[in-house]
Amino acid sequence: MESAPSGRRDRPAPDPHPGVFVSTSAEPLVRIAGVNKHFGSTQVLYDIDLDVAAGEVVVLVGPSGSGKSTLCRCINRLETVSSGTIAIDGVPLPAEGRELARLRADAGMVFQDFNLFPHLTALQNIVLAPVKVRGRSRADAQAEGHVLLGRVGLADKADSYPAELSGGQQQRVAIARALAMEPKVLLFDEPTSALDPEMIQEVLDVLVELASDGMTMIVVTHEMGFAHRAADKVVFMDAGRILEVAPPTEFFGTPRHERAVKFLSKVLNYA
Repeated sequence: MESAPSGRRDRPAPDPHPGVFVSTSAEPLVRIAGVNKHFGSTQVLYDIDLDVAAGEVVVLVGPSGSGKSTLCRCINRLETVSSGTIAIDGVPLPAEGRELARLRADAGMVFQDFNLFPHLTALQNIVLAPVKVRGRSRADAQAEGHVLLGRVGLADKADSYPAELSGGQQQRVAIARALAMEPKVLLFDEPTSALDPEMIQEVLDVLVELASDGMTMIVVTHEMGFAHRAADKVVFMDAGRILEVAPPTEFFGTPRHERAVKFLSKVLNYA
């Protein structure tokens, strides 16, 4: 795990990359209000309230089992909430059907394990959803796919199959695939946890570039250096609750909650 740098870089107001969603609303792009989640008789999320503005990078940190990934999966309704509401760009999460499919296109998800189709090339993996879900022409989707592969540093891998790519390369294809849907927000569930250490930085570099481009992102990660470098705010969770929300300089420099202090003392080897 990388250690946190001494201070967060000052990130200027984003100059959005073409295809990055820019909201014209003053309301939060993602609004989570009073969310509770149960698996049977076990409650895993408690009264979660969180707003994410357009262009904001929010990093969820905390010990394993704290509810970070569950919350991330609830945002695009891979998990249903037991109570409370989640809205994206002012629209509450739909229950089923075409509206749910549209929502999942607006809230792109990048998983731990890449989830690429093994029988499709990198370019074919990227093109499939824009053609099938967004209704784009194959020619337009392929042209954009080549652009996105270049954006994640894989311009020469369009015709490679997943088995021919390293783990870091596969995850970058997965990021390009999510970007191809022109999402309003990108969700990352521990995107580097399945990678060998030497491949982690190449994926984190792509995330930092997306942050600079103005992409709205919610990132679950154990990479504290990335959180310090790229986050607009850090959300610390433990036992299904949000215990602290702060800018990275405050969270890493002067955490307020004693549980956050204990967590950081372990992961960053603070004295």
